[in-house]
Amino acid sequence: MAFQPIVDLGSGHVHAHEALVRGVNGEGAGDVLAQVDEKNIYQFDQRCRTQSLRQIAALGSTVPVSINFMPNAVYEPEACLASTIATARRLGWDLRNIIFEITETEHVRDQAHLAHIVSMYRQMGLAVALDDFGAGNSNLETLTYMHPDYLKLDRSLIGGVCGSTTKQNIVDAMLSLASAEHINVVAEGVEAEEDAHWLYQRGIRLQQGYFFARPAVDGLPDVYWPDWVGC
Repeated sequence: MAFQPIVDLGSGHVHAHEALVRGVNGEGAGDVLAQVDEKNIYQFDQRCRTQSLRQIAALGSTVPVSINFMPNAVYEPEACLASTIATARRLGWDLRNIIFEITETEHVRDQAHLAHIVSMYRQMGLAVALDDFGAGNSNLETLTYMHPDYLKLDRSLIGGVCGSTTKQNIVDAMLSLASAEHINVVAEGVEAEEDAHWLYQRGIRLQQGYFFARPAVDGLPDVYWPDWVGC
């Protein structure tokens, strides 16, 4: 696994680390996921969860870990989460320091089932993030069935936002929606300081991307903090 920080530009601290799947030889997520099918998706999803927890705990992190999960791999939430909870308890990892990022929402046909999954996770003290928000209409449909703790704005909206009035208007609209629903917003795919600063000025403290740190395989990367953090 690799880990990339989600930074809080208001406090100047790391808010969480996202766990990103990597192959045994460092292959990227796309190459690894290409080998996942209906026959092994459940085992793959379970392995990623428990491995993420074992590694982040061994690295000495004290902030939440954000773990991607595929809704189609979850049949019965309590049963599917059993190994994750057992691993967390064995490691002494607080369940409140686990965030599950919902990915591949465009492939979710049973939105009611997804809402049930999210409800069960919340009852167990886990937080939920909706990834790639704004990338497609499927995200909006998913939002009507659940109420995530975090909205992660898709990188397609973030790159070049400081110079695009259209992107700025879309981001502002999403911020208004999130504020009304009391949802935290994370900007992902931040690669330029001018974008990071514009987003921060608009009130998006939580950001993630190469500008701050690239993912580190089997480690926690050093974070670059611009001099305007906390201002």
